[in-house]
Amino acid sequence: MGQGPLNGIKIVEFAGIGPGPFCAMLLSDMGAEIIRIDRKGSRGGSVNDIGSRGRKSVALDLKKPEGIEACLKLIEAADVVQEGFRPGVMERLGLGPDVCLARNPKLVYGRMTGWGQYGPLANAAGHDINYIALTGALAAIGRKEAPVPPLNLVGDFGGGALYLAMGICAALIEAGKSGKGQVVDCAMTDGATSLMSMFYGMKASGIWTTNRSDNMLDGAAHFYDVYETADGKFVSIGSIEPQFYALLREKAGFDDSAFDAQMDRSAWPDLKQKVADAFKTKTRDEWDAIMLGTDICYAPVLDMDEAYHHPHNQARETLVEVDGVVQPNVAPRFSRTESKIQGPAPTNGQHNDTALNEWGFSDEDVAALKAAEAI
Repeated sequence: MGQGPLNGIKIVEFAGIGPGPFCAMLLSDMGAEIIRIDRKGSRGGSVNDIGSRGRKSVALDLKKPEGIEACLKLIEAADVVQEGFRPGVMERLGLGPDVCLARNPKLVYGRMTGWGQYGPLANAAGHDINYIALTGALAAIGRKEAPVPPLNLVGDFGGGALYLAMGICAALIEAGKSGKGQVVDCAMTDGATSLMSMFYGMKASGIWTTNRSDNMLDGAAHFYDVYETADGKFVSIGSIEPQFYALLREKAGFDDSAFDAQMDRSAWPDLKQKVADAFKTKTRDEWDAIMLGTDICYAPVLDMDEAYHHPHNQARETLVEVDGVVQPNVAPRFSRTESKIQGPAPTNGQHNDTALNEWGFSDEDVAALKAAEAI
């Protein structure tokens, strides 16, 4: 049994890449019991595949009717199905929402795609960079010269995986009340656009322009940016509020009266240069000694190795080592139903017998699947 607030929830996950596994990881971390359906004959599974941790793998041949029927039998016992194929793929397999909900009326059917289940681009290939390009997010991120891809954080994992996890949890709550399941259509374009809500509001208010490096939060302001230090490392400053800005001036020695014009956009380029010059006079560690832990809104810019060893992250066990692999711990934290990493990533088909037995298949059922070469 899993440990966490989703203990008792059973999920059938159809194997995918990137945001799909990450969504399932989040649900597993919170205690859900997950069987991942891998393709028979596929290879994979490594402790380094952090996004696949905490579930069991059954490898089925979905081109065989016996493999499809096995999926449907698992789905009958599940609370959630999660898939991330292009629109129509699951329907062609005979595993679409109508079929699955007919077998299990309380089922939450979670679907994640880049463009969504419908729309002019629904069937086109794409990746994170394309999805966030369509939302206004990519155009807003970067320096003046060009947009910069913000890793896969905004589309795949923020706009996709997190929104699907939230949608699944919301649909589970509703199904518990109504006794009826439903489809959750999670499009990364929708989620990434939703993440931009504050900026669309600021634009509507006339305090945000569509030019990069022209706004308070995109690197134009001298009090909200990243600066290089004497040793070639970087620090981050976010001194927006007047009291935080005053403390920045005090600690950094910015007594020039030009700094009085904090919100004068025309003064920002000159003040930014002065701040940049100042931060280059000391090492990152020296600035840490002056600013870290104060209300300046300051933090050193750490790489992934440094992040693991930082005292704050160590105190909270934000990053942990499991099976020799440093990885993010569970998030968020719960006061009573504490979550935990449920185990390492499985190899494909690792639990063909045990997981099916645990989900109600008899030894004879499993033997029949093997005889049909469906598993």
